[in-house]
Amino acid sequence: MSDFKVQGKVKALRWLRIIHKWLGIPLIVFFLLIGVTSILLAWKKKAELLPPTLETKVESGTWILPSQMVKIGEEEMRKLGRDPEVDRIDIRPDKGTAKVTFKTHFTEVQVDGFSGEVLSVGTRHSDWIEKVHDGSIIDFYTTGDEGAKLTYSTLISIGLIFLAISGFYLWYFPKVVRRLKGK
Repeated sequence: MSDFKVQGKVKALRWLRIIHKWLGIPLIVFFLLIGVTSILLAWKKKAELLPPTLETKVESGTWILPSQMVKIGEEEMRKLGRDPEVDRIDIRPDKGTAKVTFKTHFTEVQVDGFSGEVLSVGTRHSDWIEKVHDGSIIDFYTTGDEGAKLTYSTLISIGLIFLAISGFYLWYFPKVVRRLKGK
């Protein structure tokens, strides 16, 4: 192969190395953030980032209605001076309990599914860690839609794909150039 073609490949590799480096430097912060939050989410139960699921103290009986669970959760939040708007109820039939979570904060109220007694009130750390992980924490505190999450996830993913491909080329093509030069 001609010296001209080899020089062209070497020049392209230099540009790719520069782009790879300058794109990788700012993205490393986000990759570290995603990596750390991934570990925390994988270990959330072992690291006690969720309040432990308690069990009912009632031997048997009839479950209270979900609407009653919502009211109990709302009342508990009013007592604490927090926004009582309920996001969801996580019912655990095997434990006889329900976890009531809220839209504007990361609190959980565990309710006995039979008696309606409040078993615990705690912070769901894994919920805010998940929002940091996927970028939706910005949406949570601003607009409430998924614009920041989609933008964050898309840009970080494109950056990771580019760095993976360019990293491969930076590893592989010096070998090709050496072969073309006959070394």
